[in-house]
Amino acid sequence: MLYSLYEFGHWSMAPLRLAAMIQSSVLRSPLNPASGTEAARAAAAASDLFETVTRRYRKPDWMLPTTNVEGVEVPVSPTVVWSTPWCNMVHFARDAEALRAARGDRLDPTVLIVAPMSGHYATLLRGTVEAFLPEHDVYITDWADARMAPVLAGRFDLNDYIDHILGMLRALGPETHVVAVCQPGPAVLAAVSLLAQENDPCCPATMTIMGSPIDARRSPTTPNKLAEEREIEWFKQNMVHTVPAIYPGAFRRVYPGFLQLASFLGMNLSRHVDAHHEYFQNLIKGDGDSAERHREFYDEYLAVMDLTEEFYIQTLVEVFQEYTLATGRMRHRGATVDPRAITRTALLTVEGENDDISGIGQTQAAHALCSNIPESMQRDYIQPGVGHYGVFSGRRFRSEIYPRVRAFMREFQSASTRARFQRARLRLASEH
Repeated sequence: MLYSLYEFGHWSMAPLRLAAMIQSSVLRSPLNPASGTEAARAAAAASDLFETVTRRYRKPDWMLPTTNVEGVEVPVSPTVVWSTPWCNMVHFARDAEALRAARGDRLDPTVLIVAPMSGHYATLLRGTVEAFLPEHDVYITDWADARMAPVLAGRFDLNDYIDHILGMLRALGPETHVVAVCQPGPAVLAAVSLLAQENDPCCPATMTIMGSPIDARRSPTTPNKLAEEREIEWFKQNMVHTVPAIYPGAFRRVYPGFLQLASFLGMNLSRHVDAHHEYFQNLIKGDGDSAERHREFYDEYLAVMDLTEEFYIQTLVEVFQEYTLATGRMRHRGATVDPRAITRTALLTVEGENDDISGIGQTQAAHALCSNIPESMQRDYIQPGVGHYGVFSGRRFRSEIYPRVRAFMREFQSASTRARFQRARLRLASEH
């Protein structure tokens, strides 16, 4: 019922949004003699602000047409190379001819970035991808919006999520470098553990885990405490709703994106209010650059997706209530997940000093779990002065975190193995 009421509210606002857009255009028209007055600028800014806060934000585009490789502009084509109803693995294919002109036949490390499936689309990591592109062959997980997945597509839970990571790592082959950003940390660690337990040659060369709840008992944050204090039935009754009939995923039970967004905004409400007030003032002043930066950020931040009930509930139970991975009790398809089996994959953990979602120590916990990785193959880094999003995006990510990740990957990259499996990756791309 709540989901249907939300949709009704959105559609009932449509005439007002249209009126606001028309009013803004009229007030700013050069044919309007009052367009330059302060009153007209304020009214136009108010119309823009109203349209902005009531709009439905669609899934953003990648907007990465090129990358700069050693001074050469190289065209980039995001291409789906592996797919299921629940996820596309997107390859940011760089133009081979331009790339060869930039650096000859030298091969770059292959990186699989596992994006979070926790409300936002994978495009939230656009800046992460952009940083890796000049010197890496980049792939990313692009998870599906549950409200767009028909009921006939079946269930999708945490075990299915792990299966997808396993499938993508096997498709990419040995010597892949995997990067888990936030939420997928436990699933990626589980997948790499299972590969190691099977002595699978596709076990990645390195595993980088960034701002992730590997052990949510450490330095618990507000979201951690909420998940721990509430009974699971409370979440089922209050946070899970049925997709309305207007969507392909009609009648699927989901954790709706709009509820997740309310949680995101509620954690730092004053900051978002201040940002929109500043946006309003910039519109009045005619500061187009600042207003555009605001729009670019919130076009991404306010675009959200639904999660399946089973994935949401299982993640709550295993990661935030029972801590099954951290306590050695996690099972996948009947097999115990044992991170101690990992011996050949180097491990880097990255945390933000001011992270209010995954507290200090939650990601570092991976080192204690992976006790058989040689100490010489383990690295840990805490970035001063950044919060959760600063761990994987922004100025300090580009200037301080990314260089460390890059150096870490190259330290444990086998050139001979990389060359041997480059042909397999090219075949994978040509098949799709």
